[in-house]
Amino acid sequence: MSELKKIATRESYGNALKELGETCENLVVLDADLAKATKTEIFKKAYPNRFIDCGIAECNMMGIAAGLASTGKVVFASSFAMFAAGRAFEQVRNSICYPNLNVKIAATHGGISVGEDGASHQCNEDFALMRSIPNMVVLSPSDDVEAKAAVKAAYDHEGPVYLRFGRLAVPVINDNANYHFELGKGITLREGNDASIIATGLMVSEALTAADTLAKEGIQVRVINIHTIKPIDEDILLKAAKETKFLLTAEEHNVLGGLGDEVSRVVCENHPTKVVRVGVEDKFGMSGPAAELLKIYGLSAEHIIEKIKENIG
Repeated sequence: MSELKKIATRESYGNALKELGETCENLVVLDADLAKATKTEIFKKAYPNRFIDCGIAECNMMGIAAGLASTGKVVFASSFAMFAAGRAFEQVRNSICYPNLNVKIAATHGGISVGEDGASHQCNEDFALMRSIPNMVVLSPSDDVEAKAAVKAAYDHEGPVYLRFGRLAVPVINDNANYHFELGKGITLREGNDASIIATGLMVSEALTAADTLAKEGIQVRVINIHTIKPIDEDILLKAAKETKFLLTAEEHNVLGGLGDEVSRVVCENHPTKVVRVGVEDKFGMSGPAAELLKIYGLSAEHIIEKIKENIG
């Protein structure tokens, strides 16, 4: 784990697109007048003939993406999560997922860590929206390495994919030679039998920090990285449910409708186990520095530690 190396996963997305574009001539990128923020400008500069700025018209962009996909193109349609998942929900559902077209929706600026842009742009509902649509795969990478791998996996997957990227620079935690990304497969980053932290996105690094602190106090916590919200890795969850005292989910999303709810469903149906959910407690966000907002809304290693200690007995 590289403590000092940090990069925003939206930056990783832009770099991954450019790399894919070198060999994948059927790759087309669309953006809704946000190329500088979503980092699709990196692809645009390299392959201007395969980039389309659709303007501030996300719903139309999804329709264009569907049309291009129907001709054999692999399309990445990009905007902020609030607009890609929220504003364009109907078009994503009816024009992309219903006909099961090969469109990848790349949503940047997800979660509370959008920071100063405030509640109108802080999308804490996108997992709930996107995982509710048939045929949709939902990805939430934890760092630069995983974000790049997720983009490649999304390209290779035949069908709709929703990828969530962040604005805030986060630690690189997957920079090891043995790292392997597979759609629908979670990764155990740390072993432990006292409790399990099931984390996604930027909360994975917070989970690791929490586990390190708890270990110094004699509490051994397993940390599992769930980069695929849908389809979720049921095997790794049930193994944790059987081998540890309880599960704690950690996500930069509303506690309703996201990772916590899906983990609860899996264990409830197969091996009933206590599940503690860490996330945004069904509230809207507010404007402020990203790091401070994460603490205010309980999305920090300190909060995870507190919840683990409350429930360890």
